[in-house]
Amino acid sequence: MRWSHRLAQLCVCSSVLLAPFAVQAATQEDPWESINRPIYKFNDVLDTYGLKPLAKGYQAITPQFLEDGIHNMFRNVGDVGNLANDVFQLKPQAAGVDTARLIFNTTFGLLGFFDVGTQMGLQRNDEDFGQTLGYWGVPSGPYLMLPFFGPSTLRDAPAKYVDSYGEPYRYMDHVPSRNMAIGMDVIDTRASLLSAEKLINGDKYVFIRNAYLQNREFKVKDGQVEDDF
Repeated sequence: MRWSHRLAQLCVCSSVLLAPFAVQAATQEDPWESINRPIYKFNDVLDTYGLKPLAKGYQAITPQFLEDGIHNMFRNVGDVGNLANDVFQLKPQAAGVDTARLIFNTTFGLLGFFDVGTQMGLQRNDEDFGQTLGYWGVPSGPYLMLPFFGPSTLRDAPAKYVDSYGEPYRYMDHVPSRNMAIGMDVIDTRASLLSAEKLINGDKYVFIRNAYLQNREFKVKDGQVEDDF
């Protein structure tokens, strides 16, 4: 289910990362392509016939202000993980910003429905434990396509488990409520990238793979990457 979050990141970052680069095959970073491609096709079928229609329906019946508010609330929840990884990466300024965002958005923003933090000039950071491992020198390892979860690497895949401790879902004892919250999170994320997916062209698998790998390098190095073209 969580693979849509990664696809959302790919589509958003592609306009930043892929525009100045000629996308090349990264076979040396994808030695398991013969396994990854079938898994990608499995995910793509689930998205085409399941998640994407749900996201379109959600977007069609939900007023824009409500859709934006729900999206903001899920982002506010995600700021907990951002803050934790700011601390793990010894980034006091980013930690201060994300702490302030959590306080202001949760209180004045009505549990994050309104993103007052951004309006106050507190720009959201986007950190996870995979980036934290990269910050401390752990190499990404081979590219890995996970069922349901989507693009990852040998480093980032197990880091997802650590990130799950920063999400509220594992602490929700009421199973129906937990499942509803997770499902709503996934559908909201998928709906937010319906227009962005138009950026994908050519071999979709290669596009997503290269966008993911470039995006992770960009984030781990905080944007300090070299232009090799």
